[in-house]
Amino acid sequence: MPSKKRRRSERPTIHQRNKYCANPPDFRLLSSLYPSFEAYVFYSKDGRPKIDWTDFNATRELTRVLLDHDHGVKWWIPDGQLCPTVPNRSNYIHWIEDLLSSEVTANTKTNKDKVKGFDIGTGANCIYPLLGASLLGWSFVGSDYTDVALEWAERNVKNNPHISELIEIRKAEVTGQTYSREENVNDQLVYGEAKEGSAEIPFEISVDPDLPDVVSDTMKGYYGPPVLLGVVMDGESFDFCMCNPPFFESMDEAGLNPKTSCGGTHEEMVCPGGEKAFITRMIEDSVVLKQSFRWYSSLIGRKSNLTALMSKLWEVGVTIVKTTEFVQGQTSRWGIAWSFVPPSRKLIASHVAEKNNMSFMLEGVQRQFSAVDVLKSVESFFLGGGATCKSNTSLFVVDVTASNDYCDTILKNGVRDSDQAINCDIIHQRSSGPNNLQPPLDGLCFRISVFQQIPSTLLVRGSLHHKQNPLSGAFPPIFQWLEDVLKKEFMEKR
Repeated sequence: MPSKKRRRSERPTIHQRNKYCANPPDFRLLSSLYPSFEAYVFYSKDGRPKIDWTDFNATRELTRVLLDHDHGVKWWIPDGQLCPTVPNRSNYIHWIEDLLSSEVTANTKTNKDKVKGFDIGTGANCIYPLLGASLLGWSFVGSDYTDVALEWAERNVKNNPHISELIEIRKAEVTGQTYSREENVNDQLVYGEAKEGSAEIPFEISVDPDLPDVVSDTMKGYYGPPVLLGVVMDGESFDFCMCNPPFFESMDEAGLNPKTSCGGTHEEMVCPGGEKAFITRMIEDSVVLKQSFRWYSSLIGRKSNLTALMSKLWEVGVTIVKTTEFVQGQTSRWGIAWSFVPPSRKLIASHVAEKNNMSFMLEGVQRQFSAVDVLKSVESFFLGGGATCKSNTSLFVVDVTASNDYCDTILKNGVRDSDQAINCDIIHQRSSGPNNLQPPLDGLCFRISVFQQIPSTLLVRGSLHHKQNPLSGAFPPIFQWLEDVLKKEFMEKR
């Protein structure tokens, strides 16, 4: 019983490769090693060391000593600049590492080629390049545009000569002009004038996802210094870009979260339209730059913005979207990543021979769900994509026939990965008229079975009916797609 309760209440947690996953910061130890930090540590009634998270000086000193003690990085920022928390930022770095190591997109680099990233709005703290270089040996370009941010980012790089050659700080020039994808003709950029009085770009702040959405018009366009276009040089290529965007439309909105004091200037915290407008501009820039980056990515402060941004990505023709949730203490953020790189054929072709039968476990299934519920979800999943299904609830099986169009689309474009139930609209785009749900004359036939193992644990198994079918290469990614959807539906709802 206790183990079930833990599984039901489990939330996404700190990344398993994060240095602080098994060993959270030890304030008692750090205060004994760093007298400057000791001044900010106090003890609760039960003897636990704490700091005042609403004290900017305390959070800044904690970041300084963690970078020094755990990463060998010398670091400082002036008063008022945005102060990052090291464990949170490490989560994002490790997620990028996961994306790069996955086989979802083809990696054309050799083992000798270093990973190269681009940090949009690196800030005075320059935290992502410093962590990426010190933890993984990655090289970075960090962009910003304010004099203070550029000066202190450069200082933080130069104060760490062991990694300084890996990091370039680049100015995003403010020209009074803004790039607009709508004015892009034949991939030639056309400039539009920035609106008078527009706020300058901010880049990061901690946001409470439970705060009311006070932004009245998040769909307004972004105006400000360049994001990627105009900063990325001709002929440059990167493995990824990352961004902690401006979450807010105004300083009043930014001040609604009293739980922490991470500092942050107007330039770092605010832009018209907030994070939604800023990330939309990133998406528009990525449409022009396309495969100059293997992965584009950004943090998101409000989950409510995730759906609209994902819709925008599919609208502009990306091949893959990935999302995740970052949880550190009481703070939740979401990550979104996308790519224009064609999905790796190796992901489809390399396992065909041995993966005619596949299975996965659904562990920690919530009590209100049974094998019948999972079976119904399996049927809905395939029907929603235009496949035909015949279910047998007494045997707990669904026989599926996926059309040639269905399989061809999977083989050509890969699987769309998102945080939501996937509606297979890429399949509908290739269907014609009202007959798209009629049984196809040919296609890929397979059976999905659901077995109750023990309470809260189900086994889902897939097996091909005709193993020599030329479309059988589509079966592994289809089954993986189903696994992702079922796990999100039955294991991650809270």
